[in-house]
Amino acid sequence: MSGTSLDGLDIAYCSFTYSTKWCYKILAFKTVNYSEDFRNNLRESSSISPRLLSTLSNEFGSFMASEVAVFIKEKSILNIDLVASHGHTVFHQPDKGITLQIGNPKPLYNLLFKPVAYDFRTQDVELGGQGAPLVPFVDQVLFGKFNACLNLGGFSNISFDFEGRRVAFDICPVNIVLNLWANKVKLDYDNEGSLARSGIINHQLLNQLNELSYYKKSYPKSLGWEWVKQFVLPMITNSNVPIIDVLRTFTEHAAQQMVFVFSHYKIHSVLVSGGGVYNAFLLERIRILSSSVSLKIEPNLIESKEAMAFAFLGLMKLLDQTNTLCSVTGSVKDHCSGKLYTKEL
Repeated sequence: MSGTSLDGLDIAYCSFTYSTKWCYKILAFKTVNYSEDFRNNLRESSSISPRLLSTLSNEFGSFMASEVAVFIKEKSILNIDLVASHGHTVFHQPDKGITLQIGNPKPLYNLLFKPVAYDFRTQDVELGGQGAPLVPFVDQVLFGKFNACLNLGGFSNISFDFEGRRVAFDICPVNIVLNLWANKVKLDYDNEGSLARSGIINHQLLNQLNELSYYKKSYPKSLGWEWVKQFVLPMITNSNVPIIDVLRTFTEHAAQQMVFVFSHYKIHSVLVSGGGVYNAFLLERIRILSSSVSLKIEPNLIESKEAMAFAFLGLMKLLDQTNTLCSVTGSVKDHCSGKLYTKEL
């Protein structure tokens, strides 16, 4: 899969077994970095013509297949039953009935001649849901021992049991904004949050960010790049705050939004994963703002959990079992989402 933070293509080789409950193993994992040109193409994909977007989807499908071929050779992988491909999200406006993940599955099928599960979000949107987040189903099945699961990627999203059912939602943008401002000083990202740590909070900008109407909505709700581009980026740009202080202010904003959720839902034990785990300053701010919350980190899950989760969602699709919860997305019913590419068309 490819996340909205554009840090690369995640590839996970996973095994799942079932006796009295489902168990998982992550047997191998790798992140493939994008070239600067390809990263820019993906970032700008929401504003190109349909013809160019179709071409980019084909190119991304071929890129995934070639990198999976390298991965299989590097890891000496012999047994594969299924490929699950999340692809890369270009559009996500569920309130308008729109979601699109690019990445033609045909090259992956032609590589292995095994079923390819893909397009996991469209059906849920068609059923009136947000099409996101989808990982909470996996959180409930595989990580039920934790009070909540928090992913720190392009956006922060959380899932937990509340009043007898699983609920989940995107909390706020994280790396999708922080990385963009780090790029302005020729860095891919702010390593460990060190630049943010040396900045100063601009309280006017912080208050404006915290007043965004999304935060007042109840779940189910989800965020996309278009929302960031429409509401967040102009707000930051128009503030004329220096880059280093934007990083500090936005880190504080993200920490405050997450801590508000912890407090509101009385969450105390949180499994944290995603690339944002490496932002030591962000985690430090969360811990300082909410000393009663225990952040649990399992090193083998930091980067691989989301890719593993989509492997499991793909397996459920192959088995024709529920993999999407209406309590999470707001769709009209629990259902088995995604499509299966099983032969060359």
